[in-house]
Amino acid sequence: MAPLPLANRVTLVTGASRGIGYASALALAKAGSHIIAVARTQGGLEDLDDAIRAIGGETTLVPMDLKNFDMIDQLGGIIHQRWGKLDGFFANAGILGEITPAPHVVPKTFDEVMAVNLTANYRLIRSLDTLLRASPSGRALFTTSGVAQSHRAYWNAYAASKAALEAFVQSYAQETSVTDLRVNLINPGGTRTAMRAKAMPGEDPSHLPNPADIAKLVVDMLSPEQTDTGEIINFRDTPYFIDIQNS
Repeated sequence: MAPLPLANRVTLVTGASRGIGYASALALAKAGSHIIAVARTQGGLEDLDDAIRAIGGETTLVPMDLKNFDMIDQLGGIIHQRWGKLDGFFANAGILGEITPAPHVVPKTFDEVMAVNLTANYRLIRSLDTLLRASPSGRALFTTSGVAQSHRAYWNAYAASKAALEAFVQSYAQETSVTDLRVNLINPGGTRTAMRAKAMPGEDPSHLPNPADIAKLVVDMLSPEQTDTGEIINFRDTPYFIDIQNS
């Protein structure tokens, strides 16, 4: 039997209890990686653990709120003690906030969107960078959105958080380009998730890709064979989306 493509790798996935994070964690486990699954929802993490164990995979569950930055700092130390490296990092967790006119954005909501979508990812980079560099083929992937560039009306806080994330991550990618670490962003586009349903409540979701469709691309982007860095990969520009359209 041929070895699994991600055998002996350790991958951390945030927002792993549902949606794209859940599907990606499962797909990465199927490819052979041990999964460190981070999310707020204990029940969703336990469901993921059951699904991964059912396919013979292994997972470590980390129930935590990414706004708890001290815990993010501790997470890097724990991973170092147990594995000494981190091969893959999928920064998927994010929140929408409210779709509303800019003057109506509640300060607490704005601060929370920035904390989860931007600051938590900076803190994760700070905590995990040494571990990713310790891998012979460290790979990091961050989730962005088309509104980071389109600046769509009423999406203000979310769009701003993703635009700032893109700038921070692409700067980080340039800094690490002379190392073995590859750093990229993925824009899934509209996907059949709870966040999309909240943002577009009148939309028919039947024409949207499933999280499992996005997960196939995530596995590719976190594999040792991925050599690009500093890129924003739009799912709808990849063969995976074309396959869906032709099926």
